[in-house]
Amino acid sequence: MSVYNDILVVGGGPVGAALALALADSGLSVTVLEARAADDAHNDQRVIALSYGSRLILQRLGAWDKLESHATAIATIHISQKACWGRTILDAAEMGQPALGYTLPYSELNRIMAQALQTASGVRVMHSAQVTDVVSSSLNGSVQFEQAGQIIAMTASLLALANGGRMPEGVTGMHRHVRDYGQSAVVARIEGELPHCNVAYERFSTDGPVALLPTGEHGFALVWTVQPERAEELCRLQQQEFLDQLGLHFGERVGRFVSVSGRAAFALKLSRTVPVTTQHLVTIGNAAQTLHPVAGQGFNLGLRDAWGLAQIVCSTPQERIGDAAMLAQYRRRRLPDRMGGIWITDFLATAFAIDLPGLAAVRGIGMGALDLLVPAKQMLSRKMSFGAQG
Repeated sequence: MSVYNDILVVGGGPVGAALALALADSGLSVTVLEARAADDAHNDQRVIALSYGSRLILQRLGAWDKLESHATAIATIHISQKACWGRTILDAAEMGQPALGYTLPYSELNRIMAQALQTASGVRVMHSAQVTDVVSSSLNGSVQFEQAGQIIAMTASLLALANGGRMPEGVTGMHRHVRDYGQSAVVARIEGELPHCNVAYERFSTDGPVALLPTGEHGFALVWTVQPERAEELCRLQQQEFLDQLGLHFGERVGRFVSVSGRAAFALKLSRTVPVTTQHLVTIGNAAQTLHPVAGQGFNLGLRDAWGLAQIVCSTPQERIGDAAMLAQYRRRRLPDRMGGIWITDFLATAFAIDLPGLAAVRGIGMGALDLLVPAKQMLSRKMSFGAQG
């Protein structure tokens, strides 16, 4: 026998939680299946970059008040390329926003979103639920999962996969397209000798971009793109050697780097699900697209997926939830934002890596010209904050 739900969300991370919270009090039955145990501390050391638009979504979900004390505002973004003149500076005041974005420890984001789920009206959360099978049909979406040694089956009018880049067996009509960038990202927490003054840095080189995102009082979250063998070498270096190497690569805009912690490396790939929907099933967040970390768009795009899907669900008659027309509407509305996010991150990841004579100077002229065009910078800021629709 299978338990029925209106909406079944696979994955209780921040994107899946955002969808469930947006559907709370809707009168629909919503169940979230989360693989982790309820008491899992989730000590993830990553730092998430939030756009200003994501802050507004989190406010509407009732989560921002508890998140704000853990967030660091980004007031300015300094964009440059290594060993070449020309730069662009985005400033929150010039853009008419209180901040361009924020950084937030992923562990705090996950913890507070999970807490909000526990009291959300009409939402049931099932922890330690290991999904073993996912099937979509013309009638509904269904899953089987193991919990406490038991195999449980559930069906839903709409099955939303928010479980990262894993495509479960049994989903027909969907394919995962993956392109390896041949790069790795070294992530770490960095402390500098000078206050960061809420400035974020994105510095491009032919090896790949390096980002320093302000967090805390003197700290930065580092995302350093390099070749895979170089990433392994950087993770093995002693602390001072690593800091010296980073200083040589980045320069002295923030003074000396004095400490590093939490170093890790992971391969960079562009991964996307085509199409993002099939019969009574939709993918959101990293289950729909996994982006290069340049410009910090991945989580923000996933959060807009969840918010956009919830708006369409709430405006659809209950008997039509998950049908072909509803899913076509979701694909149509999300297509510009999704493809825009994929395109801009892919362009930035590859365009600055091309090393041809004179091309660096052309890129420098472009960045310098952009810095003089305030309306163009305002449009860029809107796209980064709110997606393709601005």
